[in-house]
Amino acid sequence: MPDLETVTSFLASETGLATVSTTQQDGRVLSSVVNCGVVDHPVTGDTCVALVSRGPAARLGHIRRGSEVTVAVRRGWQWVGVTGPADLIGPDDPNDALDVEGLRLLLREIYQAAGGEHDDYDEYDRAMVEDGRTAVFVQPERIIGNA
Repeated sequence: MPDLETVTSFLASETGLATVSTTQQDGRVLSSVVNCGVVDHPVTGDTCVALVSRGPAARLGHIRRGSEVTVAVRRGWQWVGVTGPADLIGPDDPNDALDVEGLRLLLREIYQAAGGEHDDYDEYDRAMVEDGRTAVFVQPERIIGNA
């Protein structure tokens, strides 16, 4: 049975490339390709699959409405999927435990956990603010796959 170590290994092998799916209000599934990493939630301390999402992304509205999230990672003929509720921390989803500086560092941490590297982190930080980027933490309630 796959576990979070398997998920971490799969994500690390291709800079966190994964498919994330949420449920729209009408019940249809919305999927998109993102980069994810495994990090500890900054408030609960729970280990989660995390990604950084643009502020206007539809998935954020789905999560706010209560949609669970599935992150599916495929490498060759092997795959692993993580499903669970998600928590948001960002400009439209503030958390008392993190101020603006804490959010800035959190977005960097997730980006780096997803295999991201940047030549100019000041520029990265500016772009994150401009895009209204939000941290998404998927609580792994179910992990399945053939890995």
